Amino acid sequence: MQKTCGREGALKITLYILRAMERNDLADMLEKRHLLSQCQHRIKCNLKKKFECVFEGKAKEGQPTLLNEIYTELYITEGGTGAVNDEHEVRQIETASKKRRTEDTTVKCNDIFKPLYGRETPIRTVLTKGVAGIGKTVSVQKFILDWAEGKANQDVHFIFALPFRDLNLIKDEYSLIELLHHFVPDLKPVESTELFRYKVLFIFDGLDECRLPLNFQNNESWFDVTKKTSLDVLLTNFIKGNLVRSALLWITSRPAAANQIPPECIHQVTEIRGFGDAQKEEYFRRRFSDQSLASRIITHVKSSRSLFIMCHIPVFCWISATVLEQLFSETDRGESPRTLTEMYTHFLIFQTGLKNGKYMKNSESKLKEHSKKFLLKLGKLAFDNLEKGNLIFYEQDLAENDIDVSEASVYSGVCTEVFKEEYGLYQEKVYCFVHLSIQEYLAALYVFLSNSSADLLETAVDQALESKNGHLDLYLRFLLGLSTDSRKTLLQRLLGETGTSSHDIIETAQYIKKKIKDNLSPERTINLFHCLNELGDNSLVEEAQRYLNSGSLSAEDLSPAQYSALAFVLLMSDEELDVFDLKKFIRSDKEHWRLLPVIQTSSTALLDSCNLTDKCCEVLASALRSNSSHLRELDLSDNDLQDSGVKLLSAWLGDSHCKVEILRLSGCRVTEEGCSSLASALRSNPSHLRELDLSYNHPGDSEVKLLSAVLEDPSCKLEKLNVDHGGECRTRPGLQKCKCVCRFY
Repeated sequence: MQKTCGREGALKITLYILRAMERNDLADMLEKRHLLSQCQHRIKCNLKKKFECVFEGKAKEGQPTLLNEIYTELYITEGGTGAVNDEHEVRQIETASKKRRTEDTTVKCNDIFKPLYGRETPIRTVLTKGVAGIGKTVSVQKFILDWAEGKANQDVHFIFALPFRDLNLIKDEYSLIELLHHFVPDLKPVESTELFRYKVLFIFDGLDECRLPLNFQNNESWFDVTKKTSLDVLLTNFIKGNLVRSALLWITSRPAAANQIPPECIHQVTEIRGFGDAQKEEYFRRRFSDQSLASRIITHVKSSRSLFIMCHIPVFCWISATVLEQLFSETDRGESPRTLTEMYTHFLIFQTGLKNGKYMKNSESKLKEHSKKFLLKLGKLAFDNLEKGNLIFYEQDLAENDIDVSEASVYSGVCTEVFKEEYGLYQEKVYCFVHLSIQEYLAALYVFLSNSSADLLETAVDQALESKNGHLDLYLRFLLGLSTDSRKTLLQRLLGETGTSSHDIIETAQYIKKKIKDNLSPERTINLFHCLNELGDNSLVEEAQRYLNSGSLSAEDLSPAQYSALAFVLLMSDEELDVFDLKKFIRSDKEHWRLLPVIQTSSTALLDSCNLTDKCCEVLASALRSNSSHLRELDLSDNDLQDSGVKLLSAWLGDSHCKVEILRLSGCRVTEEGCSSLASALRSNPSHLRELDLSYNHPGDSEVKLLSAVLEDPSCKLEKLNVDHGGECRTRPGLQKCKCVCRFY
């Protein structure tokens, strides 16, 4: 019948026959399925059209490239710590660069809803984390494109992509069905009762761009998909599962915003880690047909550890390629950029040069003055919104910062690699910097050019150190870098005369070194060393490197700042440190706690008999949280940790992403309270720890029984529990062990 009458004709004849046979039930079913099939086909065609092209670093007015031609599979892993990460995203990139990828559980983009090996629980909601520019949106785009082209996930009948940048513009009340009809008009012929009988996937891309409160605790419960309410109530109830529990849900976010979703609502967490070292080289070689040029660029990027680490971010690879291609084709432009500030200043020079050459016919001085005025406006927008965490801007935001929309359109359409005008998925106009780091650079440029205060740099250092999440760390690096004489020369090429500066770089470097001596968090201390690098002062790092090269270290010779410098050198080294033995780096000095962050790079950490106290556990726990999936063995024996220190460690041990297998706490003055915390942690995360040594402590009979009971859990992998107990406390200050008999359970 189809051969004779075609598909539509065959359908009409079949429906006629079924209704003539009074089988209206079958006719209605066939008609609904056909309607859904048509709807699905239209949606797939529209999504394919929207997602088949990418605009690398550019607005959608630029030259499109087919996604399938350039897509490189990004490195996606399971999990990531559930704790809030108090590090700037660049620092998270630096930490990730040291991880051994052979130990990660990898996930292919098209398989994120498939339970991992050994798990059977169905996955409804996936949260994918990744720093800005790492490839979250591109991964979503590839996932949808593969579905639309029939290549993957064909068991899913409908995919609805609802980016937060589009949802931000919804002001009126909607029902869930009306919201879908607003964004996907092709769904209107389909009855709501029919739609959710099929397998559907909702994708909410860019949680970090969300301007809704997402009040999960106080929003009322909502169960009716046809009843109107506020968007915030709709989203929180949908994520909770009160609305369409059968639907799949994929949320992407930068790490800093991921904790807006209650952990009990998330069934699987994945993390996009960007390019590995091999993929970085592959990117440059694929981008340039001239392989000699590609090799020169790769060699230069590798020569600077900070630049090579940043190339984990695909957008930064593109920025570096843009700058270095231009510079290597010129012979009289001086040294190539070796710091982030130099790279971004060259990038801005190149892009505004493109704009000026193409659109402006005025004199060079007038061009630079025009550029300066506009860049200052952009810088103010960048700075004001850096504190708020806003990466996406709307016309109202531009108007509030005295940026004319038509002027912005000209600049963003031409200077597309700096500030771009584009459209949301559903054609709402939005503006954004091509990457968060460009926003941070322009914020620093604005402050540098508009604030002539003599204490500007020291004040900025203090403000960055007070930040709880490090959101000013990279801004501070840029601000300091812009203050040096060599960068001022570059700025004159960009903006013309910028006036004289009263900033004393040597004095600022000394101020930073003084701060390094303070009791700062490892994250803030590490950033201060990057700041010294931007100022061209590497004296502390060079001293630490000499100590390492000498093969012997004396505690008496190391100042607190040099201890921190030693930790920085070990963390930034491209060499893997399988075993970190703290005793090799200390004698009796009290500053050795500054080396604890180095365990981030190790699979085995030997910290026994190092005079560590419960206060050191705060630093230790912070380092473990940022890299908990890497460490496998931790020896803390014969340290005065006490219950307070063990409690901090237990919080890390109880995290499901902690994969430590051997933990030694012998002679750490642990009593019933500390052992209770350990038992609770083992119940929360019973699947990794194989050996626990609590000998020469005083757990008490009741807590020993509690720990022993954990062994009865079928999911518990603990094979060896070493304790001694009974009588009075068997340890005393000074950590001298007494003789006793150990029992094994």
